[in-house]
Parts: sequence; C-alpha cells; structure tokens
Amino acid sequence: MLNRYGRWLVRLAAVAWLFAAAAVHAADTQNAEKDTYDQDSVLKDAEAFFGSSTEGLAKVIEKAFKEHGRPNGYIKGEEASGAITVGLRYGDGVLTLKGGGSQKVYWQGPSIGFDLGANASKVFVLVYHLASPAEIFQRFPAVDGSFYYIGGVGINYQQRGNVILAPIRLGVGLRAGASIGYLHYTKKKTYVPF
Repeated sequence: MLNRYGRWLVRLAAVAWLFAAAAVHAADTQNAEKDTYDQDSVLKDAEAFFGSSTEGLAKVIEKAFKEHGRPNGYIKGEEASGAITVGLRYGDGVLTLKGGGSQKVYWQGPSIGFDLGANASKVFVLVYHLASPAEIFQRFPAVDGSFYYIGGVGINYQQRGNVILAPIRLGVGLRAGASIGYLHYTKKKTYVPF
C-alpha cells in the first residue's frame, strides 16, 4: 500500500514539475518577446525609414530573422563608402534598444580586397544581444561580398563576441567586389578610419 502511495506521489510531483517548467518557459518567452522586435514591426520600420517598399527588403529581413532570430535593437542611419582595392566607409545614425535607451553612433573603417566603386546608402542595422548602448563602441570585423546596383538592397553581418550587427543597405551608386575589414563604432565623429 505504501508503494502505491509512493508511486502516486512521484507521479504527482512529476506533473507539478512539468507545469512549473512550462510556466517558467512561458515567462522566459514572454520576456524575450518584450525585449526584442518582431519581424513585422521591423519590416514596417525599415520600409518607413527607406521611404518605399521593396521586394528585396522583405527578403533580406526574413533572411536575418531566420539566421539570428529577433533583434533587441536597431540603428537607423546613413553612410558613404568608396574603394579602389582599399576602401573606406563612414556613417552615422541613432541606436535604439527595445528595452529602452538610445544613443547617437558614428562608424568608420577601412577595407581591402577586390573592390571597386562608390555608393551612398541609407542603413538600417539589426542589432542582436546588445545589453546596453555603450557595448556598441568597439571594432566589429566584417566580411563584405556585395554588389550594389542603383537602388539595390544588400546585407552583411558583423560580430564581436556575442553581439551581432546586420546592416541592411539601400543605396545609390555602383560598387562591386568582395573585401574584408572592420567598422569602428564611436561616440564622436572622426575622419580617421582606424
């Protein structure tokens, strides 16, 4: 008789543990959703920022969400770049985190590779795993294999530690090639690209 009650208590404890685990998972999911952006709101913000709806934009955002999930921030900005084997890129924008906080940021950096051309772009950067705005002020290595058409959309990824940046560029100009380099995010504007 004691064995029957013991088995019954073990089963009851297991069911209670399952309910508790489900509640914790639901709370974690709800907190993650509260502190991150969903795909529809990112697409709407990006379309409003770029000023028009483009087929390529929706596909690029969908790709970023499939590969990295929901971002917890974004940067809206502008940049200009040019290259003849050695390239330079300069930009600025405003970082906004879903959990609160915004910060003006500047970026600049060199690149080297098989790269030729120039372009000016509006940039919408998806930001992943950034705990505070101050964490962005560092160098992010980047590999960029892009072909910019007039009015084309492009994306690449930059990662430093756990922080991932996914710049989406909608630009004017012609730039073709592949390059490696980095972007240095700073609090103040500078023309020194290093």
